[in-house]
Amino acid sequence: MKKKIIVIGSGFAGLAAAIDLADKGYAVTVLEKNEQPGGRARQFTAEGFVFDMGPSWYWMPDVFDQFFARYGKKTGDYYELTRLDPSYQIFFGQNDVMPLPAGRQELSDLFEAVEPGSSANLDRFLKEAAYKYRVGMNEFVHKPGNSIWDFADIRVVSSLFRLQMFQSVSSHIRKLFKNEKLIKLLEFPVLFLGATPERTPALYSLMNYADLELGTWYPMGGMYRIVEAMVSLAEEKGVNLLLNQEVENVNLTGSSIDRVITRNRDFEADIVVAGADYHHIEQQILPYEYRQYTPEYWDKRTMAPSSLLFYLGVNKRLNGLLHHNLFFDEDFTLHAREIYDTPKWPSKPLFYVCAPSVTDPAVAPGNCENLFVLIPLAPGLEDTEEQREKYFRLVMDRLERLTGQDIVESVIFKRSYAHRDFQQDYHAFKGNAYGLANTLMQTAFLKPKMRSSKVDNLFYAGQLTTPGPGVPPSLISGQVAAGEIKKIFSP
Repeated sequence: MKKKIIVIGSGFAGLAAAIDLADKGYAVTVLEKNEQPGGRARQFTAEGFVFDMGPSWYWMPDVFDQFFARYGKKTGDYYELTRLDPSYQIFFGQNDVMPLPAGRQELSDLFEAVEPGSSANLDRFLKEAAYKYRVGMNEFVHKPGNSIWDFADIRVVSSLFRLQMFQSVSSHIRKLFKNEKLIKLLEFPVLFLGATPERTPALYSLMNYADLELGTWYPMGGMYRIVEAMVSLAEEKGVNLLLNQEVENVNLTGSSIDRVITRNRDFEADIVVAGADYHHIEQQILPYEYRQYTPEYWDKRTMAPSSLLFYLGVNKRLNGLLHHNLFFDEDFTLHAREIYDTPKWPSKPLFYVCAPSVTDPAVAPGNCENLFVLIPLAPGLEDTEEQREKYFRLVMDRLERLTGQDIVESVIFKRSYAHRDFQQDYHAFKGNAYGLANTLMQTAFLKPKMRSSKVDNLFYAGQLTTPGPGVPPSLISGQVAAGEIKKIFSP
């Protein structure tokens, strides 16, 4: 009789764990709270527009390639990838826009034009980043982070200083570059990790290698194509995926879960993988005596930001926008301080606009534009309709001014999404959007543990545990959790 595994949540981590375990012979059932799989990467349609609800950047294509290759597949079996060129553009002010070319020589030329002599330092910076990427992706991210001994391998220990674990990304970049625009460009990718560059180890300049060397890609049809691919593969492997099955309770015999309980059904379980919000499962679903961490522990965690999102359908084509657009026309330091140090709704927020219809005509009706607008915010803020509308007007005024066109009057569809939606849809701790920030004290074995120390057959995967936030790390997290299960429980 195959061992029965219940996976809670069908985000990238949950689906990755389910696929890997089913492939190895376990009987796997995935319980998804919502009416659609994918977790934060869900998709919806309205007025002829197709909106990805969450992740919009396709970075680290090698991680996706390696994932599907494990099962004899290719990404091309499921979706068509397009490399974006320019990768994205940054608005620094009125008539002050920097497109980032995909070509390496063109990128060097850009750096040299902005800061004479900087192309040599760019070469040095990216060589170091390539080393960090190679070691980080091969040695660090696939370790479960059970203890410091996971990292006692001599290759890893000998690499710690070369990986620059003990200095910040910000200080590393500023030693090599003086121009503030180039500094902002190079500091930007670590924002995906949920902390300021000053608090993020320089190890994570590996994200610059992912950005500037591996490139920015887009799966035609939207990011949800990845979810559809994983669901297809899961079904091929025999995974039973059930929607509208919110887990409300578990039953334990001794120190093991034997049943997972939803509103309508009970599911027998030999092993449980929690791909849903770690904090919610541990603090709300598990009985008190089986929780590893206290409420105080969770309150002291540095969370990645939440976000205020707007999904907009515009009844005309717009000028001056690429697929990805960053608006750095205000003070980043002030905005960061209002996220991390003195949490509040920001005075002058930076923001991001994705216009996938620039690349993909299938996501909008003819002669229309699909816009996804994101404002990073501190987690745990009071989220009201009045605040949402205030910030909609604020960023749209700036977007219109910086691109020199009227937009708001042409919006024919509008939906907002913020803290209370993240909490309602995903039980996200403090309404966070990205998970746990990758600060030095929350890296590797210092994250919440992947295996419960109090429940023998409970494992966690996803953005609140190893290796951290983001789509590729979540994919890897599911695989690592599955690997830990295979070490302990035979099929």
